[in-house]
Amino acid sequence: MTDEEQRLRSGLLAGLSAYLVWGALTLYWKLLTDFDAFELVGWRIMSSALIMGVVLTITRRWVHLRPLLHDRRLIGRVALAGVLLTCNWSAYVYAVVNDHVIETALGYFMAPLGTMAVGVIVFHETLHRSQRIAIGLGVASVVVLTVSYGAVPWVALILAATWSVYGWLKKEVPLTPLESMAAESFVVLVPAIVLVAVLAGAADSIPASASAGQLVLVVLTGAATVVPLMLFAWAAQRVPLTVLGPMQYLVPTINFLLGWLVFHEDLPVWRVAGFALVWAGLALVTVDTIRRARDRGRSTSSSIGRAPDHPHIPRDESSVGDTVG
Repeated sequence: MTDEEQRLRSGLLAGLSAYLVWGALTLYWKLLTDFDAFELVGWRIMSSALIMGVVLTITRRWVHLRPLLHDRRLIGRVALAGVLLTCNWSAYVYAVVNDHVIETALGYFMAPLGTMAVGVIVFHETLHRSQRIAIGLGVASVVVLTVSYGAVPWVALILAATWSVYGWLKKEVPLTPLESMAAESFVVLVPAIVLVAVLAGAADSIPASASAGQLVLVVLTGAATVVPLMLFAWAAQRVPLTVLGPMQYLVPTINFLLGWLVFHEDLPVWRVAGFALVWAGLALVTVDTIRRARDRGRSTSSSIGRAPDHPHIPRDESSVGDTVG
């Protein structure tokens, strides 16, 4: 096995492990349903910040956060990203502990469609036909599911919206995943400490009512957050995004199956129809993305070693960097 093959194999294993851990976190949070979701998120932030601080110290990477001290716009983006991530976590944990696991699956299935919408609205990107159809199917899905639930699926929409905008902000933050996650944890650390301190006085709070085993699980929420992040960062450096991207659907698929088969949440025909619309859109975009990536790869390969069209006129590179799929 060549070094490149070994690199790809280790990246695939890391990426698969990251997505499986993210999917399995639903089971983890289900073990903590006795507690308030917002208090759990407060503990998660504190634990994550502590672990990030230790990692930055061990790796001597505190210096990489120095740009935040001199760039108000950058720290503003990081702070907003931290708030959005906290909102995303809160909606997810709230849904899991209140028996809405299937709705979390819908939210994360819809997130890629939200990312496309951000690309159009913010970056003025042009959608391919498959993307326009997928977004249309996503809108139709919300209508169908609103009828099915008897109410707008707010949790799913919050999850999709916060994750999509969070992705946009991350695109404009010149930090590695490790340093970015650390900075986001630090900017929301003080509110998290205040929240936990305020709720600690309640009779059913974590410090007052948690068993030893539950307290260990609460403290380890930071590790459960950081470990898949590190695995994903490792994979992203070794695996093409056209391969890593479709793997992200493992997470909502796991949540969907857990909500349906393990936690026995209601899944009437109309709800399945709503999900089917989203799945159809995602399948269309995924296939089109892979096809375009292959076409671009073949085009690049065929042009290697070919002389320029004209010795004084450079090739048209307008398509370089164009959004794939």
